[in-house]
Amino acid sequence: MTALQTTWFFIIGLLLTAYAILDGFDLGVGFWHLFTKTDRDRRTLLGAIGPVWDGNELWLLTASGAIFAAFPPVYATVFSGLYLALMLVLFGLIFRAVAIEFRGHDPSPRWRSAWDVAFAMGSVVPALLFGVAVGNIVRGLPLDEAGDFAGSFIGLLNPYALVVGLLGLAMFATHGALYVAVKTDGRLAARARRWAQNAWIIYVLLFVVVSAATLATQAQVRANYEAAPALWVLPVCALVAIVMVGVLNRRGDVRKAFVSSALSIAALMGLWGAAIFPNLVPALDRPEWSLTAMNASSSELTLKTMLVLVAVAMPLVIVYTTWVYRTFGGKVELGEDEY
Repeated sequence: MTALQTTWFFIIGLLLTAYAILDGFDLGVGFWHLFTKTDRDRRTLLGAIGPVWDGNELWLLTASGAIFAAFPPVYATVFSGLYLALMLVLFGLIFRAVAIEFRGHDPSPRWRSAWDVAFAMGSVVPALLFGVAVGNIVRGLPLDEAGDFAGSFIGLLNPYALVVGLLGLAMFATHGALYVAVKTDGRLAARARRWAQNAWIIYVLLFVVVSAATLATQAQVRANYEAAPALWVLPVCALVAIVMVGVLNRRGDVRKAFVSSALSIAALMGLWGAAIFPNLVPALDRPEWSLTAMNASSSELTLKTMLVLVAVAMPLVIVYTTWVYRTFGGKVELGEDEY
């Protein structure tokens, strides 16, 4: 494996991690949307993510584009073989976006309730399916000798992947609840802290279950950790970060709890990368048919050219993202005509 191929493996991992942290709290807010009691509370939740949700989704588009350019066979296999699952994710994200923009156009309770359901489902379905996708990548996909997907959508809904999907949903639910607690005051903030604590309990339990199941059933993951024992620092960091989420939230320090939640997501994404490296799409039962960073990469010239573009563009994106979050960093102040 060349240094360029390894670099692009990590760049794509960083892009997906940024998406999971940033859009993760958007998805989590959508999960809790229907748990609120009043129209004003629901408008407040939408106001909390209103200035940033579309920018957060840009990270997913960027990661997809990077996969297309750096590892075309991976893009072809994943986006064709998982077509139905990805269409469900896409429609979920579309309905979520439309709901955010259209909900406030009519004061009718039926109108708003319909868009509330669309927003919630458009958040829950992608959050669950992203986790299912991660579980299937760790487990391995049924590929043929050419690297093409040779399975079915039903086969993707295996017990291991579904449990990982539930872990992802609990993770995003915790993250979103903490974001609401940070962005609001009073009764809603107190309720969000309770939401976060309840979701956190499930988050911890599912992390333990998934970790045990992975070590017991996924031989390739054990092989990676045996080959590089230093990787064991990742699950330790993940566990510490997850535990601190609950400890800090119980103390009432929701900002630090939110940061700890973000760190736990980053650690789990690191665990995922360490579990599959150097594979990008492991082949179920036939490891030699896996799509790896070596056999699925673009030419060296393409990787070098893209690396230059990333070196120029990424600092600008980071600066802009930081500016947006600083500009809208205060508590939500809801006006009568907002959302």
